Amino acid sequence: MKNMFFSMHLVRTCFFAAAMLCLISLNTSAQINKKQFPAPDQVPDTGKVGFPVMPLTADTGQSLTLRQCIDYALIHQPALNQSLINTDIAHTTNAINLAAWLPQVNASGNLIHYIQQPNNNISTNTANGSATGSTTGTPIRSNYVNTFIPELSVSQAIVSPGLLYAAKSAPLLVKQAKQVTDSTKIYLVTSVSKAFYNVLLTLQQINVLKEDTTRLGKSLRDAYHQYKGGIADETDYLQATITLSNSKTQLKQAKENLVPQYAALKQLIGYEPEKQFNVSIDTVQMMNDIRIDTGERLQYENRIEYQQIQTRKDLQAQLTKYYKYAFLPTVSGFFNYGLQFANNHFSDLLSGSNPSSSVGLSLSIPIFTGFARTHSIHKSRLQEQLINWDEKDLKLGIYKQYTTSLASYKSNLYSFQEQQKNVGMAKRVYFVVNLQYKQGVVAYLNVITAESNLITAEINYTNSLFQLLSSKIDLQKAIGNVTY
Repeated sequence: MKNMFFSMHLVRTCFFAAAMLCLISLNTSAQINKKQFPAPDQVPDTGKVGFPVMPLTADTGQSLTLRQCIDYALIHQPALNQSLINTDIAHTTNAINLAAWLPQVNASGNLIHYIQQPNNNISTNTANGSATGSTTGTPIRSNYVNTFIPELSVSQAIVSPGLLYAAKSAPLLVKQAKQVTDSTKIYLVTSVSKAFYNVLLTLQQINVLKEDTTRLGKSLRDAYHQYKGGIADETDYLQATITLSNSKTQLKQAKENLVPQYAALKQLIGYEPEKQFNVSIDTVQMMNDIRIDTGERLQYENRIEYQQIQTRKDLQAQLTKYYKYAFLPTVSGFFNYGLQFANNHFSDLLSGSNPSSSVGLSLSIPIFTGFARTHSIHKSRLQEQLINWDEKDLKLGIYKQYTTSLASYKSNLYSFQEQQKNVGMAKRVYFVVNLQYKQGVVAYLNVITAESNLITAEINYTNSLFQLLSSKIDLQKAIGNVTY
């Protein structure tokens, strides 16, 4: 029994001696490695490094909210201004087409100089001196060498199928032009909002990466000091350096991506390219605006595309009516007044005149046009059928947009809520793991993992927030509730 106890004691002693030798060997290896991987004398303090998002100039620097960007676009956007001009063109075109209802006054005149005049035999009742007392015809000239005949003509349309069609279609053409303007405004509101949120998303990612770089810089300094003090080996310091470098690379990429996003937003709102501006938003209001009533029913009449198709149908119906009533006569009244000046001497041409005037009605009835009117009616009705099929296809497309945007909004809302929870948990995990590492409880790899999870959670939260806002815009557009 004593021999067994002595043997166990000897084994423990040998095991303890071997462990001490291993520790001495590891310490010697660490000292050798310190000489092979010397640390820099100065570690950059990334918490003091600034990353300007968009430099502002003294005279053009300003901050624009989403509402201000939309208001600016509604005034300065080229495409919208073109649609407004097209509306004015529609008004002017209608005025031109309807001008034929007003009296049409024209003046004309013919100034003629005869080089060779025709002769007419006119009886002059002159006796020839014979016993019989008969008369003979003496050739004389009945035309003057110079004539000038000015004429004033006035006409008034009374019945005209073409003018009736112009009068019926005039308000529809103006309505169509205004609907194009409304469609352009809706496009601007949705596009500007999405571009604005894209800029905000990148800015928020930059803020997250800046905070990440600051934390990694602090971790790098801690790892460096622990490495210098012999508490940790060089792997912790090298891992911290690699992680910080990756974070700085992502930050640089995000900053560079911001430039074209600003350019896209400038183009949408019509902002001068050489000027700069910042974007700002009320975060409380933004969080309040993420909600929308998902129980609202889809009404096709609220969509501008559906309204445009209805206007097309009305215009085509008016064209069909025009062809149907094209057999009606065209009636107009006229009044003509003219003066006739004639003299053989040009200098005395205006010395005397013979006035003439007339008034009457003009009537034109299309009796047979080679069945052109019948074919035109048939063609117009076929075009009405095409518009009806366009309406059906549009309804199917609108319903697809509505269901897609509704599903996207619901899924993004759920993702946003979950990512919001994940950020809080990731921050807590990183705080605990970082504290454990400083106390020597866990390895630095745990800190890197916790830091990576925190960055991923914050980026995912930011992405989910702006994806939710973007899907809300799509849902509003699908329902037809975009306001401007």
